[in-house]
This record gives sequence, structure tokens and C-alpha cells, in this order.
Amino acid sequence: MTEEQTPLIQYEEMLQAGMHFGRKRTVFNPKMGQYVFSVRDGICLIDLLKTQEALQTAIHTLNTTLQEGGLVLFVAPTKQSQESVLALAEKANMPFVMDRWLGGTLTNFKNINGRVKHLVQLEEDKATGAWEKYTKKEQLELTRELAEMTRNFAGLKKLTRMPDMVFVASVKEGALAIHEARKMGVKVVAIANTDANPTGLQQIIPANDRSKKAIDLIVNAITANLDTRAPELAEVSKS
Repeated sequence: MTEEQTPLIQYEEMLQAGMHFGRKRTVFNPKMGQYVFSVRDGICLIDLLKTQEALQTAIHTLNTTLQEGGLVLFVAPTKQSQESVLALAEKANMPFVMDRWLGGTLTNFKNINGRVKHLVQLEEDKATGAWEKYTKKEQLELTRELAEMTRNFAGLKKLTRMPDMVFVASVKEGALAIHEARKMGVKVVAIANTDANPTGLQQIIPANDRSKKAIDLIVNAITANLDTRAPELAEVSKS
């Protein structure tokens, strides 16, 4: 971050949110060494000046991808990240995964996409009254199936093809999503604590990924600086 740039999050706010608290030294990943300011009472402390710089860079990378018509998949693998990441994904009009990552979302995309189309068909059939021809028991079974499908696939309706980038709110907790993205050659931007392995990621934002306040500050800053002029995506159709 240059002297001319104003930090997107004030240093005092970051401290109050506990953004600087990394993990214990015993689980520290040496590859995160450049982002550690010091170690106190066995806890790695994150250099928040580098967090500010990384946040600026991540937002630039994200906006560039969106401006070029790229598709970004937002992943919130922890409860503390879901609220703010969902708001970010909705503002960007992009697909998202909350909580549990389904194995094969990227590496078996064709199958996952087929399940999403099935969900869309179930929704359309219910809305148009097509379920009325079934018995009450059959309708109950369809209702249960729709609820499960919605829980697993609703956020993927806009994942019409392989994404150009995946944003993950926690490197450690989002390991499977990151593994699949890297395997498929998809760029990754992620929030990383001091126990994370940043190898092969396009951009990381070093921060305490266990603090909801810290995650919210970061994600809300991204949301506030998102370029909403990005092209809109059509949702998956049943065809």
C-alpha cells in the first residue's frame, strides 16, 4: 500500500476486532512467516499493515476479474464467515457455497451442474402446480427432496461454467474447495491464518479467520469496494 492510499480498514478497527491474532506457534506454518509481526505468549501476531496491503490487492484482483466478465465462486466454510460472504456474493450476483463444500463441485462439475438443473426443474414444477397430479405422500417426498436440494445446490445456480476465480473465507477450513480449484487451474483468493499453507494461491489476506468481527470487516470492505458494473450472469436453466 502506497502512502497515497487510504487504508480500507483503520488499524484501530482491525486491532479491536482481534484481526492480528494468529494461531499458536506450535501450529504455525513457516510459509506464513512474512506476514507475522511477532510472537507473544506463544501466539503469532499478524502484521496488519501487510493485511491492509493484501486487502487492497485482493479487491483489485477481484474487480479486474469481474470487469473482464469473469465468474467468481464465493465460499464461506465457517459459520462466522457465512453472513458477510453471502452478502458479498449477492451484491456481485455470483454463485456461492455456504458451510459444507460438496466434493466434486469443480472436479466433477458436469454432475453437479446436472443436480442444479434438477433443482431448478423441481422449483418450476412446484410453482406451476405440476405437483398437484401426485398423491399427498408423493408431494411430501418431493417437498423433502426440494428442501435437501435447495440446501445443497441453491447457491450454485449461477455457476454456469467453471469459475475463473474462487474466493475462500478461510484457507484451512476451505482446504477441499482450494484443492479442487487448484486441480482445475482456477485462481484462488483467500483469507489465511498463520497455520495456513498459501502455496499456489493467487492472493491471500492474512488475518484471524476465527474472529467473526475480523472476517466481517474484511468481507464488508470488499463488498463496499466491489465494482458493481460487472456483467450480470443468467442463472442455470433446466435446458
